[in-house]
Amino acid sequence: MSGHSKWHQIRHKKSAADAKRGKLFNKLIREITVAARAGGDPDTNPRLRKAIADAKAANMPQDTIQRAIDRGTGKLEGARLEEVSYEGYGPGGVAVLVEAVTDNKTRTVSEIRHIFSKYNGNLGETGCVAWMFETKGYLTFSKSSVSEEQIYDVAIEAGAEDVREDEDNYEVITAPEHFETVLEKVKAAGLEPVTATITKLPKSFVKLEGKDAETMLKLWEALEEHDDVQHVYANFDIPAEQLEAAAMGE
Repeated sequence: MSGHSKWHQIRHKKSAADAKRGKLFNKLIREITVAARAGGDPDTNPRLRKAIADAKAANMPQDTIQRAIDRGTGKLEGARLEEVSYEGYGPGGVAVLVEAVTDNKTRTVSEIRHIFSKYNGNLGETGCVAWMFETKGYLTFSKSSVSEEQIYDVAIEAGAEDVREDEDNYEVITAPEHFETVLEKVKAAGLEPVTATITKLPKSFVKLEGKDAETMLKLWEALEEHDDVQHVYANFDIPAEQLEAAAMGE
């Protein structure tokens, strides 16, 4: 899990810069809008509740959150947004799964295909790689802030499925439906996660180094920078030093 864990941390560190450019807010607003279609009450809509929590964590104003909810429930007019997903392969045969929200599917698929091609990848058919990922609740904790005994005891008692570790972090894996409960209980125990999200975890990983790793990270970055893209999942395992270099823009 080393590549996955490290990249999640890097994305967390970069979120402040994304917010300054407005990209993070745009993605969060779209998620709130789409989630609100299932109901505008966060107490009965877990997806909306999580989207609102993420928006508040990014310091999004309450009136902006409410407008997004109102657009999703139809109280306010706005462009009709659709959820779409794309599957393909990156350098070295890495599986790539892209989730997007768009008001123009024809435009978006053309642009996503171009990004794959530009970085030695190719867009595949629906279902070609989705089976390689599992939807899970995912939390990480720095080893400098919590002991092994404490994280194992608290996480398992809270209902987590598994606790894993890499060089710097503990990873807590939960069933999606238990994510909120586990998060609340670990916070109540005084443990603050570095990452806390619902994500798609790869069932296996492809090790990349050198040029393939560099190109794969460029593909990942280009996909994440696309305005319509909400999430990018991939099963690469890349050395930490290359991930850090990518985060620093080197």
